[in-house]
Amino acid sequence: MKPETLNFFDKVYDVARLIPYGRVTSYGAIANYLGAKRSARMVGYAMNGSGGKDVPAHRVVNRKGLLTGKHHFDGTNLMQQLLESEGIPVIDNQIQDLDKVFWDPAKEL
Repeated sequence: MKPETLNFFDKVYDVARLIPYGRVTSYGAIANYLGAKRSARMVGYAMNGSGGKDVPAHRVVNRKGLLTGKHHFDGTNLMQQLLESEGIPVIDNQIQDLDKVFWDPAKEL
């Protein structure tokens, strides 16, 4: 990987660590905050590689609130269980009332 890609991943992890307990954000919202509006997929790649880096990757979902990254967690429903333990309702792999729990780093930071 190129050094700038690794640097971008570190920036993604820094933002993800700021997501408050009981809130979620999207890949696109992080990309937008970092000034890389069209890099939502890169944020996803960063989340996939975040294991062992103390990053709350379970709090990052797609723009519709779908748990698109859930297959990267150990266990069948670990991502959903982590979200539900924070009081975030999930039905059919989708966060309910996304607007109530959505955290936008561009507005909050």
